[in-house]
Amino acid sequence: MDVIVTGRRITISDDFREKVAERISGIERFRDRVQRVEVQVSANQHKQPDQATQVEITLIGKGPVVRSVASADDKSVAFEHALDKMKSQLRRASDRRKVHRGLRVSDTLEVPPAAQPAAGEDGPQVRRIAGLEVTGDGPLVVREKIFPATPLSLAQALDEMELVGHDFFLYVDAESGAPSVVYRRKAYDYGVIHLDVDAEG
Repeated sequence: MDVIVTGRRITISDDFREKVAERISGIERFRDRVQRVEVQVSANQHKQPDQATQVEITLIGKGPVVRSVASADDKSVAFEHALDKMKSQLRRASDRRKVHRGLRVSDTLEVPPAAQPAAGEDGPQVRRIAGLEVTGDGPLVVREKIFPATPLSLAQALDEMELVGHDFFLYVDAESGAPSVVYRRKAYDYGVIHLDVDAEG
């Protein structure tokens, strides 16, 4: 298992790298088949002092990507918080359902907005972002992502939501073929929304 530690606007010492590699090795008992662990440490200059450093841990291997993020005033503390969150996510997913085979690995494809030429020399600029026309410097910000959509069962979708650490997960239901969303309610309760796509409407 490769452990890659990188820093953004912050210096990473060899001692910290060694400590991270040692602590990360304990994850293998929670999740096998992890091929690579990426740990990114970032300095948040515009955040409160207790959130000055952010650590993001990403597990990459066979199956869904697992990610956790935490912030603190020190990189070691932020790392420990992120590691605890990840272990908790892995425990919840393991308690809820055993490992499923054939889950998709989400690869993000960023689609940059295509800027349109200005309407005129003195007129406001017109841009096309994710299928919408934006005139001038309006506050509209659209970020478009495209994911491969392998149909999943509800149980698989719940597993992926837990592993990625989000409160909701968008997927295509394997049984009905409908676009669907699972979301976390209170405690261990979940909700699910299915869209009934009306092609004629």
